[in-house]
Amino acid sequence: MQGNKFNMLICGNEIKVERRVVRIVRLAAEQYDFVVDPTLALTELRKSGVRADVFTFIQKIGDGAAKYPYYVEQENLAALPVSTYDEWWNKQINGKTRNMVRRAEKSGVVVREVAFDDALVRGISLIYNESPIRQGKKFWHYGKDLDTVRAENGTFRDRAVFIGAFIGEQMIGYAKLVSDPTESQAGLMQILSMISERDKAPTNALIAQAVRSCAERGVRHLVYAKFSYGKKQRDSLADFKLHNGFQPLEVPRYYIPLNLAGSLALKAGLHHGLANLVPEWLMENLRRARKSWSSSAANTERPSAQSAHSIRTQA
Repeated sequence: MQGNKFNMLICGNEIKVERRVVRIVRLAAEQYDFVVDPTLALTELRKSGVRADVFTFIQKIGDGAAKYPYYVEQENLAALPVSTYDEWWNKQINGKTRNMVRRAEKSGVVVREVAFDDALVRGISLIYNESPIRQGKKFWHYGKDLDTVRAENGTFRDRAVFIGAFIGEQMIGYAKLVSDPTESQAGLMQILSMISERDKAPTNALIAQAVRSCAERGVRHLVYAKFSYGKKQRDSLADFKLHNGFQPLEVPRYYIPLNLAGSLALKAGLHHGLANLVPEWLMENLRRARKSWSSSAANTERPSAQSAHSIRTQA
């Protein structure tokens, strides 16, 4: 076992276990892999020997209302219905977002699908190593070596589309789209741009190309993770998703107890973890404190111009 992931499959899909108040097992790649036969998945899970208390999975977009006889809650996603690129451009976004995409073009940003090769890996590494802090938090990709970057981004190669945003030969942003096996929906597994090039709106340009790539392949929904998280108030990321045409969409999430501890946890609402019991005003204060601390730490840890040049040269 490595971290919270098991090198183990159920119904052909890798699983992971999260340790909260109780142990929750789920597919390692939710939103990209889906449970097709819950009865078979439970049978394989119980035979696997994995120590877990609750099994959870989500239903795919387009499958309608809850269709399985298990305890269910609603999971919110940020989802964009896709038909054609023109439909998105003319009806699903506003003038401000269109202007951001135009700004990228006028700034010389060129966006295109790219192959997964050494050049892409080096470009991703440069973006990762630009800053140790993003959105007020320690950036967990910062400092990773090329082999790690290659391994982490090389998953789902058979159904992944990589998109790069370039100024000349320099990649300043990238996105990774992964579709489900039927290509009915795709998720943004990763989308990231250089902070120093933010004024050129590369992320908006990446979203535009992601919509185009989905439309060309007949993908009906593009998912950008969740729209909101727990009790967290709406933030700038949620606004960005909304402005780019993503809407909150609820899909059924099932929770199946695997033992007595799992049953008791579901009844007490502990399957969401203890943090869910903390009032939002306190969580918001904690987030502000973390952001302040991270900014102070970044000023201490930020590499000098010479060392930053060294990072770029090595990459």
